[in-house]
Amino acid sequence: MKKTFLLLLTTGSIFLSSCSNDDDVIDDGGKTIDIPNNYSFERDGESTIDYNGQTTRLQMSAELLSNFTNFDASEDILANMFANENSPFENASLNESSKSVRSKVAASNLYFSTNTVEASEIKNDFDSYITEQFTTVKNNKEVVAEAGVAGQIDQGSRVRYVNEKGLELNQAFAKGLIGGLLADQILNNYLSQPVLDEADNRMNNDDEVLEEGAVYTTMEHKWDEAYGYLYGDPSIPTADPMSVLGESDDHLLFSYLGQVDADEDFAGLADSTFEAFKTGRAAIVAGDYQTRDEQVAIIRENISTVIAVRAVHYLQGGKSALAENSMGAAFHELSEGFGFVYSLRFTNKPGTNMPYLSKEKIDMFKEQLLDGNGFWEVTPETLDSISEEIATAFGFSVSEAAE
Repeated sequence: MKKTFLLLLTTGSIFLSSCSNDDDVIDDGGKTIDIPNNYSFERDGESTIDYNGQTTRLQMSAELLSNFTNFDASEDILANMFANENSPFENASLNESSKSVRSKVAASNLYFSTNTVEASEIKNDFDSYITEQFTTVKNNKEVVAEAGVAGQIDQGSRVRYVNEKGLELNQAFAKGLIGGLLADQILNNYLSQPVLDEADNRMNNDDEVLEEGAVYTTMEHKWDEAYGYLYGDPSIPTADPMSVLGESDDHLLFSYLGQVDADEDFAGLADSTFEAFKTGRAAIVAGDYQTRDEQVAIIRENISTVIAVRAVHYLQGGKSALAENSMGAAFHELSEGFGFVYSLRFTNKPGTNMPYLSKEKIDMFKEQLLDGNGFWEVTPETLDSISEEIATAFGFSVSEAAE
């Protein structure tokens, strides 16, 4: 069954198709929404788009991840990159920034502003991946891995490094970061009503009261910050990210949005997401908050779907590789799958302000995957059961995601 992703504007009354030459204009009960072809918004001839902080964190994440399997590095270096302490980055501008990745992990308004215990536990999970990689795994990097023993494992001509349960910690960190940083900040923070409508944001947006020293309203800026976590890698053009879909240097959420969109069962998801970001931003300019909130729902569903599809995809890929006794390939797929399962905690089901699956259910999935000797012992039945539960919760089939 091929999925069709539509962009609905206002209350079920208007269907928008993208124009190739001219901006789309919507008259919504007296409010005119001018939707540009690209993500381009100006005030008095000057761009109002600013997501430099998001680009900085994506750059920090990229440098951190590139060093995760560099055993010439150390736990201290990686931990410093995560927290941006002691000038650890080769890119000097990152060392000069006040931003950090760790501070924004599990830090959304909706999920963690009053849930500090779990937020701390999640940050500690990421800390522990770094610690274990540069102690247990690094110490065993010349050892052939086996059940209960960390070390190296062959995947064709490539060597991968796993812990005693077969988990590649760099994959758990990277794919977990897609949820714990990017999705959480986009879906549960910057696009949340408490952040968009905080204090006098609506009134100030209506009156075009700009942030001090800036050319944008607070609400416009919050929306752009959400946009930046998806499209903010320097290799992605600000105005037209779709032009590099599947071809950018990004290795986080934007990359996987493109990969899922390339599956014919989910074709249109990337375009739908981009259209929703443009339309919601244009609706803010027009002061149409109903249309804005409808676009939030689309973005939440689409990005959550990306995470769920890839979780199932990799669990099923791992199952197939195990059947062929290709352990290196299987453990790599399962490690990516584990990271995406971890990221399910940060999805947001429209209309609920909650994940598609409960924390308890997701914790159970993680325990099942790593029970005993972990991937060395995980069964096809367990992988199928977890896959089915995820697919059912998100409304697609395992076979659609597994392709």
